[in-house]
Amino acid sequence: MFHIKTLELVHWDYWRRFSLPLDAQIITIVGPNGSGKTTLLDAMRTLFALRCSGKRDFRRYVRRAERSFAWIRAVVANVPGTNGRRPFFPCLADEVTLACRIRKSGGEWTRDYAIIDGNLSIEELETSSDWTGLRDYQTRLAWGGLTPAIAKVLSLEQGDTDKLCEYSPKALLELVFDVFGDKEVLDNYAAAREEQKNAEREIESLGIDLDRLRAQAETKRLEADRFLEWKQLSDEIHALEAEIVPRLECAELTREIATERDELLRLNRERASKLAEQRDARTRVADIQTEQQAAAAERNRLKQHDKDAEQRHLSAHDRVRDLEKTLAERDALRTQLATEHGADAVALEKEHEAADATLLALRRKERELLAAFEERTEHLRAARSRSGPPGDVEVSRFRATLSAEGIAHQGLAEVVEVTDPAWQVAIEAILRPYRHVILLERESDRYAAWALGERERFRHFVVPERETAPPPRPMSLAEVVNFSAQVPRWLTDLLNRIRRVEDAESARDLPREQEWITRDAYHRERRGARHLGRPHDFHFGELARQSRIDDLEDEIAQLDKQLQAIRPRLDAASDKLTGIRQRLLGLQSAQLLAANTEKYASAEAELPAATKALTEAIAERADTRGALDEVAEKLRGIEIELDRRNREQKAVDLRLADIAREHAPRRHAQAQRIMKLRRRRRGMPAHWMDHADIALLADKYGDARGARLQLERLHRHLDEGDWITDISVLTLRDRITADLRTRERDYGDRQAYCATASRHTDEARAAYIAKLRATVRQYGKNLKSLGDLSNVSVDCPTPHLENDDVSLGAAGLEVRFDFDRKGAVGLNDGEASGGQQVMKSLILLIALLMDDARPGGFVFIDEPFAHLDVANIDRVGTFLRATRAQYLITTPVTHNANVFAPAQLTLVTRKKPPAEEWAPPIGVLTREL
Repeated sequence: MFHIKTLELVHWDYWRRFSLPLDAQIITIVGPNGSGKTTLLDAMRTLFALRCSGKRDFRRYVRRAERSFAWIRAVVANVPGTNGRRPFFPCLADEVTLACRIRKSGGEWTRDYAIIDGNLSIEELETSSDWTGLRDYQTRLAWGGLTPAIAKVLSLEQGDTDKLCEYSPKALLELVFDVFGDKEVLDNYAAAREEQKNAEREIESLGIDLDRLRAQAETKRLEADRFLEWKQLSDEIHALEAEIVPRLECAELTREIATERDELLRLNRERASKLAEQRDARTRVADIQTEQQAAAAERNRLKQHDKDAEQRHLSAHDRVRDLEKTLAERDALRTQLATEHGADAVALEKEHEAADATLLALRRKERELLAAFEERTEHLRAARSRSGPPGDVEVSRFRATLSAEGIAHQGLAEVVEVTDPAWQVAIEAILRPYRHVILLERESDRYAAWALGERERFRHFVVPERETAPPPRPMSLAEVVNFSAQVPRWLTDLLNRIRRVEDAESARDLPREQEWITRDAYHRERRGARHLGRPHDFHFGELARQSRIDDLEDEIAQLDKQLQAIRPRLDAASDKLTGIRQRLLGLQSAQLLAANTEKYASAEAELPAATKALTEAIAERADTRGALDEVAEKLRGIEIELDRRNREQKAVDLRLADIAREHAPRRHAQAQRIMKLRRRRRGMPAHWMDHADIALLADKYGDARGARLQLERLHRHLDEGDWITDISVLTLRDRITADLRTRERDYGDRQAYCATASRHTDEARAAYIAKLRATVRQYGKNLKSLGDLSNVSVDCPTPHLENDDVSLGAAGLEVRFDFDRKGAVGLNDGEASGGQQVMKSLILLIALLMDDARPGGFVFIDEPFAHLDVANIDRVGTFLRATRAQYLITTPVTHNANVFAPAQLTLVTRKKPPAEEWAPPIGVLTREL
């Protein structure tokens, strides 16, 4: 390593400019505190690109001069070493100039360095262009022997030279290897270890990145799936909106138009047919009304004749009765006269009581028969005038309540007419639960009617919803029923649902779910089959009314026969009671016979003529009554026929009205459909209406309504979901997937590379350990030689080293010193005195600078003689003289004069006087040999 020959400073701290000779082994820098000893050392540290002491730097010193530039120049030896290499090759002169130029540029202080062959002055250096940067300059100095480790030693703080012994074994070992170790081996090991760590960190980072990339790839895959799902839904929505729904709507419109066209044609044909039926019906009704008027006139004539015959019959009957009564009175008097003297009075009284009781019973029976006769007569008149079905007390009362409240209504039996008498029994059996259903004329009255039904607890249905009965299904029960007004929908559905069959055997070929009924009311439904019972009274239609009329006439005839039979008995009982009462009168019978002999004879003579007249009156009345009955029967037939014809005409009129009411709106609706279809098909490709394609769409969506529902569902699904709508997500997915595959390949490659780096690290570590052992041996040898020079026994065993980072990290250099044969002490075990601590530190320090390949060099030692006594100062001086290095030692003026004994050159620093601008130059004392 090189040593310093001269040093020149310009504008450094408070020094203006001076030059110092430094060509000596031991140089002592002496001066009071604050006189610039450390400042001088920091100048040399700045020149050699070292760190200044403490928290100082070069800017602190150049600012104090208050100039814009400063110079530090040194001349150093460039003598070849034992290997023949010059420290500053390619400089070939024995002396080399090292220079540091400091200038202020843009408000900042900058440094420039130069290494120039020969001894050049500052003025000559100013014209030179061989300036270099800090890094290149440090590299040149390291090549000359000032390695970073030695630079670290030279940068020790003031007072730290005696603290090397306080290093830990591990820190000391690291420092030793930094100084002595082969830079290439250390760099190889450091590079290999760093490469391995980098590889491990890289593979760990790659693993983390790979996991993150996998997560990103999965996220992007899910996002791509969401985008594809959204795209599929959007495409389907677009297809539904743009094609499918219009195609299905057009197909449905086409079918509806065709169906409605057929229906309109059917309505036109039906209207023509109904118009012809209407004309025929009106003609027939007019003929029947003419016949009815003639029959009514004949009936009126016969009624008047019957009335006159009845008067004559009553007169003749009364005359015969009076005559017979007179003769009966005569006969009774005769009998009384014959028996009055032999009769038993008590028996006669009992006979009187029995006769009186019998007469009362017969009169009560007569009243009952008359009441029943009047009731049946009233019902007969009501049935003949078609005032409705048989009445029910509860129904009549509730209907009266409805009428009182102004609620218009009808009974179900009033609007139902059975057209085929053969199926009357089946109809009556099916509709038996609905005989007394009330139909409201106005649907708005439903809540008021229901409130009344709730109040009256009416057990039968009150129905507000009514509609025109649809056409009956063939062979259904509805086919034999006509409705004169609107009826509930459920009634027509019930009758249309039931099929008419002759018997159960003929229903064998019907579907299992088909509901049917026979003429005798044997009914099959979903629960099974049963007989509904044959009704005794009919409620629905003309047949029911005629049946009620016949039954009432039979009952009236029977009641009349009973009255005719009881009246003679009543008269006989009355006469018997009268006779008994007369017998009880006593003995006046003979006088009465004598007094009325003429009257009795006249009555007897007149009785045959009166009887004949009565017989003629009865015959006349019977004939009149027969003719009147015939006319009445004829009128009843005419009325039935007229009612039937009127109902037929009314049905035809209602149907024509319905057709007229429906025809115009339906034609308008048909026109709207056609216009709508034309608008929809405008611009539509022809193949869109292909029947096969439409059938496939119908299989998938059902109809246009199903397609619209699917469209709404898809819209709702899109609105409610969180979708990805950017197509770039597919590119990102593919790119990240490709990156993932690349990263996975790279990860595998890096794993292989990491294994190779680990192997190289092991090899470099082995080389490093071998070099470390050699370095420790060399350092131990230096320590022992320095110990021999200072009469100190030094032991430095080789540490145990294994080829792994753990043992290397724990390895340390244990150095033990034996002063004055008092026993070995360690680096910092507290056993050594202050002087011994300085000796240990100097030995450790100077041993670092001993290099057989590059002997010499320089050392900065800041106040090494602190805490030393005179003997130890002399020992240290002797030790320093025994070594071959160049020492620059600072010491305060307070020390013993023995500190100057080893110095060949003494530099004396002085403080700057307050009144002066510049500090005085450094004094130089040279020892003569």
